[in-house]
Amino acid sequence: MAAELRSTVEGRTLVLTISNPEHRNALGPEIYAPGVEALNAAESSPEVRSVVITGEGATFCAGGDLQRLQANRQKPPEVQAESIESLHNWIEAIRAFPKPVIAAVEGAAAGAGFSVALACDCIVAARDAVFVMAYSSVALSPDGGGSWSLARLLPRPLAAELLLAGERIGAQRLHALGVVNRLADTGGALAEALALADKLNARAPNALASAKELLNEAPGHTLTEHLAMEREHFVRNLHHPNAGIGIAAFLDKQTPRYP
Repeated sequence: MAAELRSTVEGRTLVLTISNPEHRNALGPEIYAPGVEALNAAESSPEVRSVVITGEGATFCAGGDLQRLQANRQKPPEVQAESIESLHNWIEAIRAFPKPVIAAVEGAAAGAGFSVALACDCIVAARDAVFVMAYSSVALSPDGGGSWSLARLLPRPLAAELLLAGERIGAQRLHALGVVNRLADTGGALAEALALADKLNARAPNALASAKELLNEAPGHTLTEHLAMEREHFVRNLHHPNAGIGIAAFLDKQTPRYP
């Protein structure tokens, strides 16, 4: 069975499922382009308020397909460069997507699978899930933004151990470090991710888009630059119809309902 990215809808949440069970949901070009296309379609759909990315069955994603990578060694370097560029297009699309993206992780998130999870806004993982930057174990270096994310999320010595030694790290330790948002029982990561998505879906989409953009841009800004950006977003959102709904509901002790 060929690898594919399946799209389903749960309420107002789009669920993207990495499906390549014969190879533990390994990634490849069959996943990357559909991933970008799905996010582009979801961005323009008012019916979609959030996205959950998960894997079929008991594994989130084993990373790159080593058999395909071995075959690519016999081809011009441009072949692998184009494949990685497609992966990176998907990673950037996840980061830039103006709606919340949640990873629901069961089993292992290895190599680029770990990178995909790190690109999401939130990670929900089964308590027994494991994460590993497996690249150095097969004499390769990271892709998918994994080194970028870990360098920002973790102390340098721990990030170095994960990247250099290819050490496995459990979901519970990553939860304690603030990288994993929520833990779930085995088999329950998707349900817990959908519950988090439902909570986010009830909030004003424009406000969440602003918060995500501010979060993404903060590392590259000085405080003065970021204060100016916050001012612009705040004023724009105050004059958005949703602010009227939200403020009135709060004052009336009601639950706001955003269109």
